[in-house]
Amino acid sequence: MAIDNTESQMRKGLLELCILGIIDKQKEAYPSDILEQLKEAKLVVLEGTLYPLLTRLKNAGMLNYRWEESPTGPPRKYYNLTDDGREFYIRLMSVWDELSKAVNNLTTSI
Repeated sequence: MAIDNTESQMRKGLLELCILGIIDKQKEAYPSDILEQLKEAKLVVLEGTLYPLLTRLKNAGMLNYRWEESPTGPPRKYYNLTDDGREFYIRLMSVWDELSKAVNNLTTSI
């Protein structure tokens, strides 16, 4: 059995949590900055994956954005959490804490 597919699915499952966490920590974030932080954390994500996820989170009321003029190109879209997005992020973190503790308890012999 190849581990690549399982690893990919695990990473995709945590991507939403990580993106919300980045935006929460920074208060607002530009997509290329999000991609860079994910890359630094070894969670390499393609733009083609990030932008649809940001759009889905925005359409679900979890994110807002604002436009800012750029001196070197087109305007930039900066994302921030809505109140609902912050609440959703807090709930996801709670689920993650419980899940990671359970997994660690079950796999401590490794």
